[in-house]
Amino acid sequence: MTGAADGPLAGVRVVELAGIGPGPFAAMLLADLGADVVRVDRPGGGGLAVNPAYDITNRNKRSVLLDLKSADGPARVLDLAERADVLIEGFRPGVAERLGVGPADCHARNPRLVYGRMTGWGQEGPLAHSAGHDIAYIAVTGALGMIGDPDGPPAVPANLVGDYAGGSLYLVIGVLAALQHARATGTGQVVDAAIVDGTAHLTSMIHGMMAAGGWQDRRGANLLDGGCPFYGTYETSDGGYMAVGALEQQFYDTFTDLLGIADQAPARKDLARWGELREAVAARFKTRTRQEWTEVFDGTDACVAPVLSLREAPAHPHLAARGTFTDFGGIIQPAPAPRFSATPATVRGGPALPGAHTASVARDWDVPALSERPEQSERPERSEQYEQED
Repeated sequence: MTGAADGPLAGVRVVELAGIGPGPFAAMLLADLGADVVRVDRPGGGGLAVNPAYDITNRNKRSVLLDLKSADGPARVLDLAERADVLIEGFRPGVAERLGVGPADCHARNPRLVYGRMTGWGQEGPLAHSAGHDIAYIAVTGALGMIGDPDGPPAVPANLVGDYAGGSLYLVIGVLAALQHARATGTGQVVDAAIVDGTAHLTSMIHGMMAAGGWQDRRGANLLDGGCPFYGTYETSDGGYMAVGALEQQFYDTFTDLLGIADQAPARKDLARWGELREAVAARFKTRTRQEWTEVFDGTDACVAPVLSLREAPAHPHLAARGTFTDFGGIIQPAPAPRFSATPATVRGGPALPGAHTASVARDWDVPALSERPEQSERPERSEQYEQED
């Protein structure tokens, strides 16, 4: 893979200071869309114990090795920043500045640079310097408390809601908006993307519904949180599950008819009978297998779908027809999204192995010093390590 690429961001250069979680995923999104993303990995690695050959959040990127604790490490990063459009880092507040690669250092070399900062708590506030992970960020924003059975603890939605939805996606939105501003004015800026901010923003509609009296501030009591009997999941006879989302009247009518309970289903707005309806729906779903119910509802407007596992999802007929998943280098993985009619995005390269592209980046970005063997710091104390929020 070279720096040249198709996609709407072809020609955009991005420096990613290696981290874990939302930062790498945000950089992958930019790379999927055609940006030339150079990931600055540190000698010896770091982060989660994932074999780099399988870390698809580093696909479509290139990697160079630089030790920011070495004498010339910061200078090499600034050389890259001078030639870049965007830089992404996920250190705790103040760490990049102490390393000599903070916004002021980078903007002194490149005033047009968009400097993206990915953290959990943000750049200021009482918890700004505290460690954290996805689950804590979504907990304090109210998002975690909305998810799960009312009689049990909140359900943990992997790290999708905080890290990736509230973090990565908001960082990418911010970076692209700031990039547009930089191209129009010649002035770069800092994008402070905090997972707590993005996750809170995701709950905007719910806050509006709550203010209007249409949402109760507790789990399992609302239209979209499992409290509604025609918006939830039901077990089948073989231990599988079906997901039901028959909210509107016409969809509800089709659902109850195909399920075979139209003659006993109460009016969907009769909340007093929701318990009765739930029992009827649950009992009916238990009479057939997941596959049998899938065939009953397939192609209808009942808004019902089988709950598939990660391994099953790529084989779903609709996803297979659209190419929602792709096989690259023997790894089944989600294809780039969204889709563009004139500048399609593709998977051009597998996960970037640390340092594998030092020579090509040095050539393409005209930074000859990158090709010199990195001098690793002899001070690996934890307090001086690069500190990621996540």
